[in-house]
Amino acid sequence: MKLKAIDISRTASASSIIFDVLRKAIIEGEIAENSPLRQDEIATLFNTSRIPVREAISRLEEQGLVKTQRYKGAIVAGLSAPEAAEVFDLRALLEPEILRNAVPRMSRDCLAEARAHCQAFSDSDSPMEWGDLNRVFHKTLYSASDLKFFIEVADNAMDRVERYVRAQLVISDGMERAGIEHFAILEACEMGDGDRASLLLRDHILGAKRSLLDHFPALTSRQDG
Repeated sequence: MKLKAIDISRTASASSIIFDVLRKAIIEGEIAENSPLRQDEIATLFNTSRIPVREAISRLEEQGLVKTQRYKGAIVAGLSAPEAAEVFDLRALLEPEILRNAVPRMSRDCLAEARAHCQAFSDSDSPMEWGDLNRVFHKTLYSASDLKFFIEVADNAMDRVERYVRAQLVISDGMERAGIEHFAILEACEMGDGDRASLLLRDHILGAKRSLLDHFPALTSRQDG
């Protein structure tokens, strides 16, 4: 298992630490789908008992990142193409509304930070960075919104498809297109045009959905190893 051992035996929030580490490893594709999450092995890595491991895995299961199978225990959950499409459709409903709500509330500092992230994404030639840079750009734009529950649901939806998006950016022309679309969304935000920014974001998400589905067989084969 591709996890760095951490001694959390003296930490009160052991389950939260384990949850955060496993979640990051899953959404970044470090642990492939259908990989088993063996409680004893994870407990040893973190120098803790199985109790916080079990709690962390239960939280991951609630978020749809892990599933429990009879005789196999907990494994990393994968997505079928229809399931991935549904996640993107949900994002296309939620995230434009979040952005429309956020635009009138964006400060100069927020817009400057978003532009810095947008430029970093466009300039990066490291596939290892693309997923994080893409996500932090979107999250910075949404941060001004007061739709906290919408953001929470959208964030969870992004967790479900993050590892596929990262792979899709590598094997398609997604990086160049995404960078152009990011700048267009940002410019609409800077102009204070929430409606235009919202429409551009919806098109951006649905375009990513189409590209991901076009490449889905190759993406799932990469996930399998």
